[in-house]
Amino acid sequence: MTTSNYATERETSEGRVFTVTGGDWDSVVSGTDPINDERIVVNMGPQHPSTHGVLRLVLELEGETVREMRSVIGYLHTGIEKNLEYRNWVQGSTFVTRMDYLSPLFNETAYALAVEKLLGITDDITERANTIRVLMMELNRISSHLVWVATTAMELGAVNMMLYGFREREYILEIFELVTGLRMNHAYVRPGGVAQDVPDDAIVKIRKFLQLMPKRLREYENLLSGQPIWVERTKNVAVLDVTGCVALGITGPVLRSAGLAWDLRKTMPYCGYETYEFDVPTHPDGDVWGRYQVRLAEIRESLKLVEQAVDRLGKRGPVMVADKKIAWPAQLAIGVDGMGNSLEHVAKIMGQSMESLIHHFKLVTEGFRVPPGQVYVAVESPRGELGVHAVSDGGTRPYRVHYREPSFVNLQALPAMAEGGLIADVIAGGASLDPVMGGCDR
Repeated sequence: MTTSNYATERETSEGRVFTVTGGDWDSVVSGTDPINDERIVVNMGPQHPSTHGVLRLVLELEGETVREMRSVIGYLHTGIEKNLEYRNWVQGSTFVTRMDYLSPLFNETAYALAVEKLLGITDDITERANTIRVLMMELNRISSHLVWVATTAMELGAVNMMLYGFREREYILEIFELVTGLRMNHAYVRPGGVAQDVPDDAIVKIRKFLQLMPKRLREYENLLSGQPIWVERTKNVAVLDVTGCVALGITGPVLRSAGLAWDLRKTMPYCGYETYEFDVPTHPDGDVWGRYQVRLAEIRESLKLVEQAVDRLGKRGPVMVADKKIAWPAQLAIGVDGMGNSLEHVAKIMGQSMESLIHHFKLVTEGFRVPPGQVYVAVESPRGELGVHAVSDGGTRPYRVHYREPSFVNLQALPAMAEGGLIADVIAGGASLDPVMGGCDR
């Protein structure tokens, strides 16, 4: 029997079981003599409030200077990718939305685009469905960036910004609830289109938000940008230049804050982004200040995209592909309990024909078959390139779905940013990456 260099193992009636200890803490500590070396090894996390979730950082310190740092992940492992193999293709939407829980609509859209590419129906997605996807993703980008500026400001001492950022995010979550029925974990974007159309009251609320948000952004900048402590804690802190970003595979605002205008919405457009007018903000310095500036600028560009998308929603149209063998039932009428289908909707389904009723039942319970093959599709999430590698064996369930998650990849940059700097700057540098551990530990 082979032995593992990384984990102890034992044989059980269920097979071989490995015991993973979570990092190499013992070996790190045993190699350090704190008295003679004047160094100390400490844990930051996995419950530390500044680790943006259950992230553990093992720091080797000399005074307040970080000499060595390593990230330990896995404390929030959900097994979502494995669970996808046991549900049909449409049910997968309810799993992937829970990964990066600050940007669920990006998880759903990337997954739907991958399934549609496998089905060969990418060009059949209706214009209205693509417009709604862009609208919802850009609102989601704004809400995610608001959480970033709110939590990062709090960690660096600006507590008021935490309250204001979540105040505006709450407004967006109310819009999501009007459109999808839920504040998060929507399962709204599905293979073939979206679950239902955008209601008129949501359009009214979005237009009010478009009037409100520019003023609020100016308030954020008045609160933070000229504040000496904020500037001191962010400028020339956790610097990572464009060469380091490219070498480590870093994408998103962190890469753009180092000067490279790489944005998949421009370079590899999807969902009709090539038909929208918007810019890709960059910053030359590659520090925490630059990442702050880029994210605020991205909120402004997302507001432009939301306005253009809302303007395109004037004329009603289908939000799901026409092929009834793929189209999940959309435009559902909610029952009086606010949960199930209304009696009128059930009567409509049952009153069409026995064949359509059988087909409806099979589509919901069994799902549709996807031709064998594999694809990779990527979208520009608030944290960078969110890619889906989907593999089909020709059945009604995925053979394998793997996400290229930007939080996981971007965390590689933290040692490069932190080592040689102060322990206080680990907080600023880690926050500037905007990692979400739900996506990292999927």
